[in-house]
Amino acid sequence: MRFDIISVLPGLLESPFAHSILQRAQKKGISEIVVHNLRDYATNKQKSVDDYPYGGGSGMVMTIPPFAACIEKLKSEREYDEIIFMSPDGETLNQAIANQLSIKKNIIILCGHYKGIDQRIRDIYVTREISIGDYVLSGGELPAAVLVDAVVRLIPGVLSDETSALSDSFQDDLLDAPVYTRPADWNGHKVPDILLGGNTPEIEKWRHEQAIERTKARRPDLLNRGE
Repeated sequence: MRFDIISVLPGLLESPFAHSILQRAQKKGISEIVVHNLRDYATNKQKSVDDYPYGGGSGMVMTIPPFAACIEKLKSEREYDEIIFMSPDGETLNQAIANQLSIKKNIIILCGHYKGIDQRIRDIYVTREISIGDYVLSGGELPAAVLVDAVVRLIPGVLSDETSALSDSFQDDLLDAPVYTRPADWNGHKVPDILLGGNTPEIEKWRHEQAIERTKARRPDLLNRGE
């Protein structure tokens, strides 16, 4: 699976993709993550990629030509399943969206800055807009890293235990059950007896019940999604 990320600040994405699971996914050849510097596609002497908004107002708007040039170059090299714009007014990222994207082959991600990008880029090229929450960040790079991480970890072969991702929070619209490891008794705080008994069906039943109770207490909205 390949991600092409278009950014005016590619340095912000160096660390997230150079460590841990995302690094291993790339080394295994399971995922390819390529970051493109938008300024490389600017044609003016200053390599600027923004201009004043029509109609006045504060802030600057990212211009069409650099984005269009980069996108068209990438599209000439391969077909893309999605061109995603990370935007606070997009659909909110959740596990279902990550699952959907994990079976795609090639994805372009656009990172905005300043007051946003010219609407015509969104109208002409973007197939999907995704937000990571109801707040505004300085740019789309961190949301892009969050999206890539959420998707790549679901690809078979990325995690050493491939069943781990299937039991994560939100996979069944439930939060995960409490988890424990050694020691079984730490300063009088004990692991629930059922987890020590080795009865797998009863343990799974307990975990499911705990997941429901935790979801009811912390995220009851998840339980109402199907209503």
